[in-house]
Amino acid sequence: MSPENRSLMMRANRLLGAGLVEHNLVKIEDLEKANERLLEIIASNQPRQATVLGVLAYELKVIKEEDVLQHLVEADGLGLVDLRGYEPPDDIKKGLDMEACWATWSVPFDLEEDFMFIASAYYLSPAVRTYWEKKFDGPILWFGTTLEGVAEHLDRLSSPTSSKAPFPTAGAPAAAPAAPVSSSTTSPMPVSAVPAQRSA
Repeated sequence: MSPENRSLMMRANRLLGAGLVEHNLVKIEDLEKANERLLEIIASNQPRQATVLGVLAYELKVIKEEDVLQHLVEADGLGLVDLRGYEPPDDIKKGLDMEACWATWSVPFDLEEDFMFIASAYYLSPAVRTYWEKKFDGPILWFGTTLEGVAEHLDRLSSPTSSKAPFPTAGAPAAAPAAPVSSSTTSPMPVSAVPAQRSA
């Protein structure tokens, strides 16, 4: 990972952790434990596993991703998206910085007129929103998604025939919840079915 993206990854995780504490989603002592574990992961040079949210949810088990996504819906009016139903247009794939996607746990997945659609497991991190807002000139429609959703999508982009394990965090269960909004349907949630947060 480049020094720039490594720095971005550190900021994204630090500010996500602060956001989780600020919104009373995790306790400060749990975040401190997660940060210690995160530093170990980063030192072992495993960027795919370097997620403070993954450590909190799947190693320490002090939060569920569904709770974070529910907060995004209720507090920020974000829409949620299941990325399994999307193949990004070629003009998005061209020149996409995959390292930055991993560093921010976010991925552009569609483009309609001037609006860029970005799915993120790290929306609560201001560093993530700032990075992508600077990256694209036009307005952004933000959607919440899971860590697994981002990981699977990035794996498909980097190797369409890949069958890598979907979730990157060590010690995690075989699969994190991919469709937290509704377990009663197996079809991908259409983007138009949910509201989204706009960034000018």
